[in-house]
Amino acid sequence: MPDVLMPRLSDTMSEGILVQWLKHEGDQVQRGDVLAEIETDKATMELEAYDTGVLTRIIANPGTTVPIGQPIAVIGDGSVDSEPPATTPSTGDGATNRPSSPPVGTSPLARSMARKHGLDMASIVGTGPGGRIVRADVEAAIAARPGASRPASPSVAAIPAAPAVRPVPVSAHTQDDLQVPLSSIRRITAQRLTESAAAPHFYLTSVVDAEALLALRTQLNDQLPDLGSKVSVTDLLIRACAVVLRAHPEVNSSWGGDHLVRHARINVGYAVALHDGLIVPVIRDADRKSITEIATAAHELTERARSGNLTPDQFSGGTFTISNLGMYGIDHFTAVINPPEAGILAVGAARAEAVVRNGQLAAGITMKLTLAIDHRVLDGGAAAAFLHDLVGLIEVPLRVLA
Repeated sequence: MPDVLMPRLSDTMSEGILVQWLKHEGDQVQRGDVLAEIETDKATMELEAYDTGVLTRIIANPGTTVPIGQPIAVIGDGSVDSEPPATTPSTGDGATNRPSSPPVGTSPLARSMARKHGLDMASIVGTGPGGRIVRADVEAAIAARPGASRPASPSVAAIPAAPAVRPVPVSAHTQDDLQVPLSSIRRITAQRLTESAAAPHFYLTSVVDAEALLALRTQLNDQLPDLGSKVSVTDLLIRACAVVLRAHPEVNSSWGGDHLVRHARINVGYAVALHDGLIVPVIRDADRKSITEIATAAHELTERARSGNLTPDQFSGGTFTISNLGMYGIDHFTAVINPPEAGILAVGAARAEAVVRNGQLAAGITMKLTLAIDHRVLDGGAAAAFLHDLVGLIEVPLRVLA
């Protein structure tokens, strides 16, 4: 009987959360059928069956965190002989542990709240998808206990599903702090940032005259109304960075421990903020794509990222990253390198300022660009040459289209 194992669905994944089963025990399964949804460190993804048969046993209940390679279910041929034993070494009497109906899932936050307040999850009615127990269900159960104070909100249904920012309590004796469990993406973001801290960073900042770049963007969007998505400043910068990386392959490299990895392909990632972390979709072979191809691909990847539907090949394999916070009005910041890449470009807001052109003071639009570099991979001179050429390309942006 083949075991269904927790798969590796991303390059940084070490464990997955079983969100929900789409097949139940006793269901006929064909190779390629979607068995379950798995929450990885990047997104919620579908788990397909690699074998044909009958789903004879579900091992991991919804809401369970399972390390990669551990069994989560068993697919058999449906015969009596293929049925798994009723007990397992870790559960004792399997007759009481084997569910008679598909198990009901719970969110990690709901489980944490229930444990904190001493609630039995089996006594809570779930109102989430497929009967999943969510935060609001636990709060309703807490409020329904004898002697419990009524919630300040007029309706439990009005409480948002995502953890909200709560005010600092005036007194520790009148209100408890809320401990918010880490989501997979927040946990892996913290791990990756810790890994990044091991790289010796240095930073270079340049102020670029962005007026021509913004004018080119306006012209492209006016002339390409059928593109389906507007060309953004980030799209233009992805293309510009890719062109300059082609001329500076030493920046398109990674630290390999006892060697450097000089990447043959130029895959530019760009940071997308999510409600519980961030993710970096990757434009592959960005130096070989036109600006319209980049804009179309970036629009699709961003939508998929925000809906949690990116596939592993869409957020892995990057060789350089752009982080643009200009749309939030941030003038200048330093970004943390996305390992194992050697560089990341932080982009600030475009501001109307006085500039000098041909020795004359004039009105212009400027942006601050800050390049963070892994000092193990290259030194200041090489990084400065890359940033110098990037600024030159941005200020004469027609070459971005070549």
